[in-house]
Amino acid sequence: MDVVSSDRRSAMMARIQGRNTKPEMVVRKIAHRLGYRFRLHRRDLPGSPDLVFPARKKIVFVHGCFWHSHEGCRFAYKPKSNIEFWESKLRKNVERDIRVKGELECMGWDVLIVWECETVDNDLVVAKLRGHVGHDHD
Repeated sequence: MDVVSSDRRSAMMARIQGRNTKPEMVVRKIAHRLGYRFRLHRRDLPGSPDLVFPARKKIVFVHGCFWHSHEGCRFAYKPKSNIEFWESKLRKNVERDIRVKGELECMGWDVLIVWECETVDNDLVVAKLRGHVGHDHD
């Protein structure tokens, strides 16, 4: 049972933004500190990727565990009310993620997903970015 009314819950969920989230800011800060330069939310690319490294043809998406159904993650819970709506919404998000990743890869981009739950571990994010983007600096 939800502790807030459905109208209040709806208003809370509607306020959630898709960009400049705390996890995204963590990844951006680390990427910048590593010396990487990137573009943000390129709307000319499928999915408007969070970080784009044009010279390297690399892309990083920072996915919220709930919104993108991070498998096996405790933050990717299934809501207990309005079940049909949420199952459909989350399934469509995952389907869109798969489609967008495929479109970007067909265009020659290399795509990395950093999950929200991973952003609490700076060393992990550093390792993932270095492994994906590379060690050298532009």
